[in-house]
Amino acid sequence: MQSVAKIRLADALVKIMEKEGIKYIFGHPGEQILPVYQALRKSSIKHVLMRHEQSAAHAADGYARASLQPSVCIASGGPGALNMTMGVATAYKDSVPLLIITGDVSSNLKGENVFQNIDVNAVFKPITLQSHLIDDPDQGIEIIKKTFQSLKTGKTGPIHLNIPRDILQKEINPSLLDESVEINIKTHWKDINQVKRLLRKSEKPLLLVGAGVLWSHAAGDVKSFAEQHQIPVATTYPARGVIRENHPLSLGLLGTRGTQRANYAGKNSDLILAIGCRLSERTQKGLGNAPIIQVNLDKTVLKGNINIQADVKEFMEKISPTSTKNTEKWLHELQSYNKVHKIRTNYDKTPLKPQMAIKEILDGIGSSILVNDAGSHTTWITLLMEVSEPSSLIFSGGFGPMGYGIPAAIGVSLARPDKNVVVVVGDGGFQMTSQEMATICELGLPIMICLINNQSLGIIRQWQELYYGGAFQVKLENPDFVKLATAYHLKAKMVDSPSEVLAAVENGLKLNKPLLIEIKVDKNEDIPLPK
Repeated sequence: MQSVAKIRLADALVKIMEKEGIKYIFGHPGEQILPVYQALRKSSIKHVLMRHEQSAAHAADGYARASLQPSVCIASGGPGALNMTMGVATAYKDSVPLLIITGDVSSNLKGENVFQNIDVNAVFKPITLQSHLIDDPDQGIEIIKKTFQSLKTGKTGPIHLNIPRDILQKEINPSLLDESVEINIKTHWKDINQVKRLLRKSEKPLLLVGAGVLWSHAAGDVKSFAEQHQIPVATTYPARGVIRENHPLSLGLLGTRGTQRANYAGKNSDLILAIGCRLSERTQKGLGNAPIIQVNLDKTVLKGNINIQADVKEFMEKISPTSTKNTEKWLHELQSYNKVHKIRTNYDKTPLKPQMAIKEILDGIGSSILVNDAGSHTTWITLLMEVSEPSSLIFSGGFGPMGYGIPAAIGVSLARPDKNVVVVVGDGGFQMTSQEMATICELGLPIMICLINNQSLGIIRQWQELYYGGAFQVKLENPDFVKLATAYHLKAKMVDSPSEVLAAVENGLKLNKPLLIEIKVDKNEDIPLPK
């Protein structure tokens, strides 16, 4: 009887990823992960060489948010793995399904204080849903398969696999690849009839929608339910666009930075149906005392009066036939409470106001996907942008790291080649991951970077001036950004006057090539702070 040729765990890992439909892996090679890179040479999966491991995680994060599918990033052991932690923590705070693969020193050297050895799993444990050290190749296959099932059907978030180099090179029987595995997804439906009773009685219901609706692919279900029962919809930040924000039932963002109408509804509703959100402290600022029905697969975030631990899509299917009261009076009340804080954006003098620059960017990008970094520009985008599609505004709201925008845009562009991708980033955040312009150019991605240059860490300066006795260590002596971008082979230009931004953005999109537009703005302009 002919024996079956065995394969290395590294090759088996790549074969499983191929079977799971992984198209791209974002990473940076290093000594301890090289067996996987050897396997990738023969694979249909494309490796995207990022210039820093933090950026690899951010790019995978952007790919996942834009495609609404799990994504993969990879790094070596020690320094490579630890460089990745910022991006992993970002995904963890926003419940983004990532597979993080790190190599490690050989298993016989673990804990021996050898070169680059550190307890990587201890570092990753608090910023992932699961962090596994694979020390047996046969068991490793089962763990890898269960990981993909969890990423696709369980509560969303990053899962980490740490695999020593010698284990990656050990052989397994390929028949293990065909064996099925099962995971136990806990659900809790016992209060569903009470939910239906409350819905039937409610005269002022409110749907509060979070990103879990996107990950469960239930945006269409939520919209249909809202339209069928004429229930208004407010969203958390990452769910903006689940229902277009100019829809008659849309109230926009709720909570800190939320619209006045959404926050009025949150405080005056008699029943809040919180779907796929975690009710963060920022969201709760827009809520009153109405009973909350919260639906989420993640038991740890459930804090409503009635909690349903379940998949959002399944929940929507169960409650959709429920009869509800006429909400015409409630909708009219909300329509009459349409107080909008007008933000002046029309100025004809220099220095250019940042809010005018942002307004011109938004007017010029059309149906592009906008990827937002962290900084004072974020406030202007939040206040001025009307989001019309799910996943068309990509931003790390839970952790908010500077430097997210450019690498995340790489993942977004690869996930959605049918869309233009525009990054808005401040001069501080830009310089944290500007090296990824090399990746953008190498791949020829038509990403437009709109760099808002106010020569400082603007929002920190504002806080210092308000509460800490004046600005300190926030002024930025910036390089010539146009020359820097040109050195990376991007087309680049600088604008600093009203009306120039709109023309630059519209013309830039027509190029369909990597582009940087530096926009010099008033360094003394403050953002409106939340009340």
